[in-house]
Amino acid sequence: MSMNEKYGPWAVIAGGSEGVGAAFAHQLAEAGINLVLIARKPEPLAETAAAARARGVEVLTAQVDLLDPDALPAIREVTDGREVGLLIFNAGANSYGHEFVTGDLSRVRGVIDLNITAQLALAHHFGALMAARGRGGILLVGSLAGYLGQAEISVYSAVKAFSRVFAEGLWLEMRDRGVDVLELVLGVTRTPAMERAGLAFDLPGLNVAEPEDVAREGLAHLADGPVWVAGGNLAAAEKRSGFPRAELALAAHEATRKLLPTR
Repeated sequence: MSMNEKYGPWAVIAGGSEGVGAAFAHQLAEAGINLVLIARKPEPLAETAAAARARGVEVLTAQVDLLDPDALPAIREVTDGREVGLLIFNAGANSYGHEFVTGDLSRVRGVIDLNITAQLALAHHFGALMAARGRGGILLVGSLAGYLGQAEISVYSAVKAFSRVFAEGLWLEMRDRGVDVLELVLGVTRTPAMERAGLAFDLPGLNVAEPEDVAREGLAHLADGPVWVAGGNLAAAEKRSGFPRAELALAAHEATRKLLPTR
């Protein structure tokens, strides 16, 4: 069965305007799958949509903030009546990094709502439709951060851990319904968001993945769920899953401090 037959004729990409989301859009368009791209920023959203249309597919856009309580109804205005065979949730960014007890709790809730509440809403809606049809795929973009708690991104690490465990359970529920579920775990990836954050990509020995490569890897292994660690980061994920936790957390903290600009 071709990708279009299994996951077409429409794919929804939340966070589909730049970086890994744009790479997914380009590659799915090459496979002949029509797209609904969801993002907040109109300029990169329009640019990615135009590039995908140039590959000969139909592309619709929804300029939506997934933190808006009306996000799902706004998305459904575009998708209702269209057969969506693939959902890619690539919108789970770290929107707030701060020490937890001195941070802004409303900003912390935003991290939770984007990475958990919005993800669950879209997976529930589109997953139910796929299960009823007996085919489809759900790809949740995760992070290596979800394997170990880290200072100043403790909540982000926690929500990424939630996403991975959720994907494992959803995979078990959907596997007999013909729907593939995959948590695609990314490490350091050269995306516009990470570049804006000022990450030090040039650190010696740092394993930096390119958006096109991890998107290609995710699509190639969509049927190999529930979890696929991309970009050569499997050994790092296995190490972060080990014990003793205190030593691992301290080592990860020191490595992260080298990556991020001085606060």
